[in-house]
This record gives sequence, C-alpha cells and structure tokens, in this order.
Amino acid sequence: MKKVEWYHDFIDLKYKPKNTDLKVLFYFEPAKDETKDDAIGRIASESSTGTWTTLYNLPARMKHIMAKAYKVHGNHVQIAYPLDLWELGNAPQLLSGIAGNIFGMKALNNLRLVDASLPKEYLKSFQGPNLGIHELRKYFKIYNRPLTGAVPKPKLGFSAEEHAQIGFETWAGGFDLVKDDENLSSQKFNNFYKRVQLMSKLRDRAEKETGEIKDALINITAETDEMKKRARALHEHGFKYAMIDVVTSGFSAVQTLREILGDYGMAIHAHRAMHASFDRNQKHGISMQFLAKIMRMIGVDEIHSGTEYGKLVGSHEEVQAITSVLRESNVKEKEKFLLNQDWGKIKGAFPVSSGGLHPGLVPNEMKLYGKDFMMLVSGGIHGHPQGTRAGAIATMQAIESTKKKITLEEYAKTHSELAEALKKWGRLNPK
Repeated sequence: MKKVEWYHDFIDLKYKPKNTDLKVLFYFEPAKDETKDDAIGRIASESSTGTWTTLYNLPARMKHIMAKAYKVHGNHVQIAYPLDLWELGNAPQLLSGIAGNIFGMKALNNLRLVDASLPKEYLKSFQGPNLGIHELRKYFKIYNRPLTGAVPKPKLGFSAEEHAQIGFETWAGGFDLVKDDENLSSQKFNNFYKRVQLMSKLRDRAEKETGEIKDALINITAETDEMKKRARALHEHGFKYAMIDVVTSGFSAVQTLREILGDYGMAIHAHRAMHASFDRNQKHGISMQFLAKIMRMIGVDEIHSGTEYGKLVGSHEEVQAITSVLRESNVKEKEKFLLNQDWGKIKGAFPVSSGGLHPGLVPNEMKLYGKDFMMLVSGGIHGHPQGTRAGAIATMQAIESTKKKITLEEYAKTHSELAEALKKWGRLNPK
C-alpha cells in the first residue's frame, strides 16, 4: 500500500535547532487509537507546511522550512520552526500558525501551547515596551516599592463625576494610579471623554495637594479607529498611560496602538480580560506566560499576571513563570513551564497583581513579587470602615511595614488605618 500520510516526516529527534529557529513547547494528549508519534507529527505538520496526505509534487524548499519535532519528554514536545515560516513584525500570523488549526485536530484530546522561544532575528521586528519598568519608575520617582493602583468598585455603575471623586480619594490616600475596570468603556452613565476630563482635573488637584505624581489607567478599548481617538484624548489631557483589554481587542489593534502611544510617549496597561477562557485548563489552550511573552514583544508596559492569593485562579509556579517572562532579560528554561529566552534590547514590563487583595495580603504579595510589580488593591481599600482614602493609607502603611520587616499587627499599634483594615479582613485570602 502506498504511503498516504506523511506526518512522521515532521519528527526528527536528532535535529539540533538553529539559533534562528523559533522553538515552541507543547503539552499534548493523543486521542484514542492515536500514537504519540501520530499526534506529534500532526502538531508539527498542521502548524507549518503539512497537510493530511502525501502530495503529487513539492518544491525542494519545503524540506527546508518544515517544522521539526526534536525533543519529547512524556507528554511534552518541543518543535522547531524555521524563521522563514514567519512574517517579521506580524504577531497575528505567528498565532495563526502555532496556535491555529492544531487545537481543533481530532487526533488530539488536549493540546496546550506552554511557551515559545523567540529568536533574535524575529524579536528585532518588534519594539517591545515603550517605557518599561525603569522609565515608569523614573516618571513616578518611585524606586523602592511596588506601584499602587485601585479600581472604583463596584466595577460598573458610577457616573463620571462619582468615578473621578473616588479616584481623587484614592490618590489622596497615597496611591499612584486609578484604574478603569475591563468592562468600563463609554457607557451612557459614564462617558469616556467626560471621565477623562474630570479625572485630569482631580489628578492635578491630587498632585498639588500631595506633591506626588499621579496618573490613571483609563480604558480605551473599542473599535480600532475609536481607540486612536481615545488615545489622543488621554495624551491631550496629560496622561502617561492608556489601558487596553488586549485579548478582546486583538493583537493587531495592540500593535497599532503601540505605534500611536509610542509617538505620544505613553505606556500601555494591558488588561487580560478573556484570558481564562483559553488558559485556565492546564491541559488545553494557551498558557498565560505565553500571552505575557507575546504582549511584552508587541510592546505593553505591564500586564495582569494574577496572584496565588486573592480571588482569582493562579498557582505559585504560574505567577513565577509569568513574572520571569515579563521582567528578566534572559529567561532560563524551566521544565514544563518555560523555554530559554534572550530578550536582547527589549525592555522589561511590570507584572500586575490584582483580584481580591487588601492590606493584610501585602506581605504575601511583596514576598511573591519583590518590589518590581504593580499592586492593584480595589475592594480592599473601598471597603475600609473609614472609606477609600483610609483604605489607601492602610495599604501604604502595610507596604512600609513590610519594607521595614515589622509585622502588620505590630505596625498597626501606631497606625490606626491599618489597624481598622486588619480588624475587618485580618489575613483573609478571599475566594
């Protein structure tokens, strides 16, 4: 019988990846009656130059640009892709390949894109973060603690005036940033342009009263041309940031806005809304560390990274992997989680911790992340018995206590705002 399938041609365990190859780590589970080699071959084939059957004629170049599965460890496989398969500077095209049809193949019960190692030649076609960790610290003149921010809560329903007033109380309590939530854009009760105008006025007042730099993470997510208009409005009102729901907006929109915001000298705060629809299942989909990597490559300056504490799903290992991908200049391979990554000249980005945090969890957060991260404490300040400003003050006191290596309980004896926060929440880890 003539050979019908050629999937195994994409497996070469003797292959040594080139420096120019783009390497991807997958977790896979074959379907019933499929061998591991059958499954691996289909992954490499469908994500590069293959199809389901042998063909009548192939140009010679095909042999040189085929993907090659070169390393198998249990249910993990590493596949090398020649650089010629990819259009430089085109993030959506990369995802169409290594995260495309392969997820729908009947030969696989589960498939998870865990990480990718991007070669220097590919990375050079992207700009990375415009400001990054060091430039944002320089802007705020903050070097020895996490950046702090809060979302007015509940996340929807406030008018522009109410939103701005809560923002002022947040800034006045010592926080650096006030943030829109992911589903606030420009609703009837809180118009984007009105919100920007009011927030800029109260930001200026807060800066004058506190002597500190204040800013906001205002959500520009919309149709792409409207996003451009909203970015310009933020720039004209003196904001250093624009917030984008990067998954729902799409990679193309994020690339476009990176160019525009870069011209304005602004940073992108990336909210990951919708991410858990494809990264929560540990056996299938795309990992959060890979999403973080692609967003750093495109050029966001910070992205939500979860926390093993608080109300959202996130293991210690996952948070550490995301943090490494975002902050380190040379990421070392970690079995089942990460591949090596030399970021070259691309700047580091802040991981952003959020979701159910309050002053009592600050020591855990700073132990987990160190100092180079953004900590969003929202309900955990607005729910303070004495109000938003006191809640922000309590959080800043918790940061100072942790920096000084004094327990929160001891520090609270001389800091009433922190004492009230601990009386309400203690060290509670919300669910």
